[in-house]
Amino acid sequence: MASNGSSLVRRAAAAVRRMPRWKKRLVFFAVGASTLTYACQDNRVLQICDVTGNKKKVVILGTGWAGASFLRNIDTSLYDVHVVSPRNYFTFTPLLPSVTCGTVEARSIVEPIRNIVRKRNGAFRFWEAECFKIDPTNKKVHCRSDVGTNINGNGEFVVDYDYLIVSVGARPNTFNTPGVTENCHFLKEVEDAQKIRKSVMKCFERAALPNLSEEERKKNLHFVIIGGGPTGVEFAAELHDFVNEDLAKLYPDVKKHVNISVIEAGGHILTMFDKRITQFAEEKFKRDGIDLKTNFKVVKVSNKDILMTNPATGEVAVPYGMAVWSTGIGTRPIIMDFMKQVGQENRRVLATDEWLRVQGCEDVYALGDCATIAQRKVMEDVAAIFRVADKDNSGTLTVKKIKDVLGDIYERYPQVELYLKSNQMKGFHDLLKDSDGSSKEFKELDIEQFKRALAQVDSQVKMLPATAQVAAQEGSYLADCFNRMKMCEEYPEGPIRIRGAGRHRFKPFRYKHLGQFAPLGGEQTAYQLPGDWVHVGHSTQWLWYSVYASKQFSWRTRMLVVSDWGRRFIFGRDSSSI
Repeated sequence: MASNGSSLVRRAAAAVRRMPRWKKRLVFFAVGASTLTYACQDNRVLQICDVTGNKKKVVILGTGWAGASFLRNIDTSLYDVHVVSPRNYFTFTPLLPSVTCGTVEARSIVEPIRNIVRKRNGAFRFWEAECFKIDPTNKKVHCRSDVGTNINGNGEFVVDYDYLIVSVGARPNTFNTPGVTENCHFLKEVEDAQKIRKSVMKCFERAALPNLSEEERKKNLHFVIIGGGPTGVEFAAELHDFVNEDLAKLYPDVKKHVNISVIEAGGHILTMFDKRITQFAEEKFKRDGIDLKTNFKVVKVSNKDILMTNPATGEVAVPYGMAVWSTGIGTRPIIMDFMKQVGQENRRVLATDEWLRVQGCEDVYALGDCATIAQRKVMEDVAAIFRVADKDNSGTLTVKKIKDVLGDIYERYPQVELYLKSNQMKGFHDLLKDSDGSSKEFKELDIEQFKRALAQVDSQVKMLPATAQVAAQEGSYLADCFNRMKMCEEYPEGPIRIRGAGRHRFKPFRYKHLGQFAPLGGEQTAYQLPGDWVHVGHSTQWLWYSVYASKQFSWRTRMLVVSDWGRRFIFGRDSSSI
């Protein structure tokens, strides 16, 4: 029996030697691939395991601003990096409104994920699939792909991880308004922008048909944007320019019937901007003929009209040709399920600490629109802070003791500095000297005086906005932490641990606001810098062009975007629906 087995091996070896080189490579590849994946016969779901040695496996869910920024900066020679996303590209979302009207082409604002890492060393794998379940207990993510199928025919597979980066973004928030999903467009993906572009052109083509009444033409050319935030306002401005600068020449007979409406539930649009920008935008929309309806709440959308309510007028039904819903973001089902597993079922979004670690589980990080930083309150830790500062256990704090930990307090609790600035205080000593009700300089503070001094500080705790700027900074920060993890474990650089010994490995994440743009059409853009600096005009539009071109992920997209802008000035926008 043994001789038969050995002869079989010899015959197989001889057959392999006689094979052409390309066949040998196929055999070796098949054998090697079998060590990478295997199928569990009990549930017929493909399991993906790692064979890259001692390197930790980092799995990234999503290729939006947060995920792509992390991938762009992570040292792939230190980790085995796996990416799972239903999109195999990154989208420069601030230019999506420009895609809807042909100002910029869709291909100009997308960057293939493999292009981001193809010139870098290290292990990298990408799977075009959607994660539908996170299992933090067993450190696995369950995925489903429409591209390929497994042995069971459902395209499901499981990936294990050492570190998980959750950056799946968010979905449009419909507030459970009836008819929104069926009848409205959204504007979060490239596909959404392309659908809107086709819909705009179809509305004009329908309105140009000879057998329609005036009322039917008005209905087809009534474009409604629900939501007065940056996306809705920018799309309304882009659409207005598109109609007046390009489509009016192609459809001169129906141009007079075009009506663009912006519906906002609040009293004003662009409420996250300075009041001067809000006022300028509202006045400009009025001059441009854009119908701005504030204090109107949409309660139902049918395929014929939009039903909305107003405290003064009651219910109003408005016929429309196309509607775009842009009222904010909501939580994805996978995140809602994950929050239940980690004890966060009562929250709206996933909560992390200041190091972007998900609260309630190990080795899972969340960033971007799907998560928010739950900043620790000073008053929750005030006793621990006092204990750390009181090194000699005297029961009082002196100026020197406070100075020794002041840097750690500022670093761990950013609301302290915000409170000082908002109250025009020069430093921490101004906060403490009035703790006893007088204006004298303090010499020693007991814990009760310390508590009174910090009692109002937590009023300055801020939630970070769900913007591309925040997500990109979080991705870069977390990648830098991963790149220096080994060094910082030996030489920690973070603040003193308030509830433990030693220091934190890394400094906590700090968002640096670089300003924000609000394109308002007519080659005018509003720009707000941190502080009280606001500018609106044509020069700011050119600054907008420069900044958005420089922020592209590659020279390819940078050149494509600039060429699209140049083409628009020379030849006009592309009015085809392709």
